[in-house]
Amino acid sequence: MNNRVEEPAFLPDDRMTALRSRWEEIQAGFVDDPRGAVRDAHATVAALVDELTETFSRERAMLEEQWSANREPDTESLRVTLQRYRSFLGKLLGSTSPVEEPAKT
Repeated sequence: MNNRVEEPAFLPDDRMTALRSRWEEIQAGFVDDPRGAVRDAHATVAALVDELTETFSRERAMLEEQWSANREPDTESLRVTLQRYRSFLGKLLGSTSPVEEPAKT
């Protein structure tokens, strides 16, 4: 049985669509301005990395806030957060294996 999990998106769908469109523009611009295309690619990737860092920092801060107030985040919130970290790390490491849901106890 394949327990493939639908991964939560790192960014909202409209932002992901805008980034894909921007990337297509950058690639199309390479023919006329290779240097400019590489410069734009660098700026786009740098902005995305900053945005992802901000997203994960915000999520971590919310969890830490709950822990510091002696409240425990619910298990579902922790599970989703761990899935997002696992997926992000897998993408950074070039993992192609499917993300499987952890065994439920």
